[in-house]
Amino acid sequence: MIQQIAQEEISSKIKNHLKYFTEMQESSHVLQHVTYTVLAGASYQPKRMLTVGIFSVPHSHRTHLLDTMTSLFQASSEQDLEYMLVLVLLSDTDPTWLNQTVANISGLFMPHIDSGRLLVVHGRLGGSRAKSRNDTSPCGKLYSRQKTSLALLMNFALNLSEYFLLLGDNVKTAPKFLANVFWALPAWKQLPWVSLDFSSMPLSGKVFHTEDLSRFVSFLLLFPKDIPTHLLLSEFRLLLSQNVPIRLSPSVFYRMDRDSEFEDTCFPAKRDKDLGRPDNPAGTVFTDMISFWNTNPQFAYFLNDDYFWALDPLEGNYLLVVLDKPQKVIKVAVETGSTKNRLNLLKHGQLLLGYSPMEYPQRCAHYNLVGPLVRGQLEQMVFYEEDAVMEISCIKLLVTSSHDYPVRIMQIKVWTKVEDEESWRLL
Repeated sequence: MIQQIAQEEISSKIKNHLKYFTEMQESSHVLQHVTYTVLAGASYQPKRMLTVGIFSVPHSHRTHLLDTMTSLFQASSEQDLEYMLVLVLLSDTDPTWLNQTVANISGLFMPHIDSGRLLVVHGRLGGSRAKSRNDTSPCGKLYSRQKTSLALLMNFALNLSEYFLLLGDNVKTAPKFLANVFWALPAWKQLPWVSLDFSSMPLSGKVFHTEDLSRFVSFLLLFPKDIPTHLLLSEFRLLLSQNVPIRLSPSVFYRMDRDSEFEDTCFPAKRDKDLGRPDNPAGTVFTDMISFWNTNPQFAYFLNDDYFWALDPLEGNYLLVVLDKPQKVIKVAVETGSTKNRLNLLKHGQLLLGYSPMEYPQRCAHYNLVGPLVRGQLEQMVFYEEDAVMEISCIKLLVTSSHDYPVRIMQIKVWTKVEDEESWRLL
């Protein structure tokens, strides 16, 4: 009920604030009364590819900030750390908590501080354009602290890197997470996006263009502090024309623990569902690619060890699966090349889902892009716009640039079954 009321309030205010938001983008002074203090690390930082921003505030129970940082650094190689900066924002005013937290961080992560890979700052938000009101509920207080911390963190990170990865202080990081992020970014470079989700959590695990941070901070401060931050993020994404989430699988960030009973209510997290094995519905496969070694294109859709060889695919070539019956697809995956030596990958390709089937020739009249292949692979959840056609009739693997070598298309996988289908739809 809280989420629904907040969403309705945001939608009504969006129309009133859109003009003001557009004007604010032209201003270089988004936060006019903010002060920062560098608590650990060098204030001057060379521009890197990625800033990993962690925001932290005191919790009713023990904090997981140190655990989050430990997990992050343990999951990063020395080479990974050359391309990223870890920025920690502490926004509380309690000097005892601040001093103890900085001492703990310095004691555990001094090598990263000395090498310039870790920067810890304290921020305070004074007057702003944000409209404030009393927080009348436990959730309102949590949302207010989260919005303030997030605005301070993103504002500080404006010129530190090309991309920004957001994490809370209660997150566990999967090993080699940075490889997932770094390989995805160039693949998506030519496609429009506002945020790429590497987790099912409402905020943590999202990557942004750093150039969008000032606009998001401006947008945050247009609304009362007790409106849920993740709902504002969804509206911000819509304003910049990304109509559905882009959720890359599998997740590489996970929530560690709950700090209080209120967080279960105020920050409802969608857990990664075990969808089991793919259940490719019956369909026929067509292609205009030249078969190599007499392999059949249908092999790419069989859930077995068969595969399809394509001889030197050209830009515009395709592999098209036309389903016998329309299906509600919730997840798709594509595997190409060899899993052992990474050879014969389809390096330049995209996956599209089609609807409005046609009889002759067998194909679909309309397609929506799922995403590009990353290192010859793709695994993504499928979301739908509100009131959009959810039943899919075609799955199209499109070659976006010519290859001068044979490509092995191992499998196209499709998941169509889920207990609660509405949980995957963007509301």
